[in-house]
Amino acid sequence: MTDLTATIQREGDSIIVDGAVTIDNVVALTKKGIALFDDRSLTIDLKKVTEVDSTIISMLLEWLRGMRKKNHSLQFINIPENLKSLIQLYGVTEIIPISSSQASV
Repeated sequence: MTDLTATIQREGDSIIVDGAVTIDNVVALTKKGIALFDDRSLTIDLKKVTEVDSTIISMLLEWLRGMRKKNHSLQFINIPENLKSLIQLYGVTEIIPISSSQASV
C-alpha cells in the first residue's frame, strides 16, 4: 500500500512539497499551499514529491492562478521526471515550465 501522506511547509521564499500528491489528497494540499502564499514571489520545491497522478497539474495551475491574482510569480524547481512527463502530456509546458536546469539545495 502506498503512503499518501504529504506535507507542505514554508521555508523563507520557498514552499516544499513532501510526499505523494494524488487524487486522494490534492484538494487539501492545494488549500494548504494557497494558505502559505503572501505578498511576494515564491519558489515551489518539488524535490521530495514521491508519487503523482494527473491531479497535481490542477494543483500547480491553481497555485499559479492564485499568485497571478496577487501579481507575483511562482517558480517550480526540482520537478520529478514523472511530473515532467505529465506536464508534457497535458501540453502545459508554456504555463508550467520544465526547465532542464534545476536549483541546487
